[in-house]
Amino acid sequence: MPQTDTAPLSATPWPIEIRLVKDRRSLHIAFDDGNVYELSAELLRVTSPSAELQGHSEAERKTIGGKRNVAISSVDAVGNYAIRIGFDDMHATGIYTWDYLHDLGVNRDARFQSYLDDLAAKGLDRDTAGLR
Repeated sequence: MPQTDTAPLSATPWPIEIRLVKDRRSLHIAFDDGNVYELSAELLRVTSPSAELQGHSEAERKTIGGKRNVAISSVDAVGNYAIRIGFDDMHATGIYTWDYLHDLGVNRDARFQSYLDDLAAKGLDRDTAGLR
């Protein structure tokens, strides 16, 4: 197969705007593929890609309750591939890549429903702190 001098286009959607909404309860993200998402602080917090929540396998993954009213306290760039989001509950170890943020936007409703199902299955709720 002949090679060309042109590099393949990246399949990773690139954010063209990331804005913390004034009430700090959501993050507005627009991507270069035309998609725009409003991701709630609660969803971002409970799906944090941190090892603390995700563990190192599916069996180690934790579900965290009591985050209905969590707010975003900081959004910091991590190189040119991600952001680190700090929350007012002092969690700030998750690194959210562009792919991960885009996936959260595309699957926001299903991810949130899965979270609600996990809470119910583990006897947790959105208003009472807990981790299982």
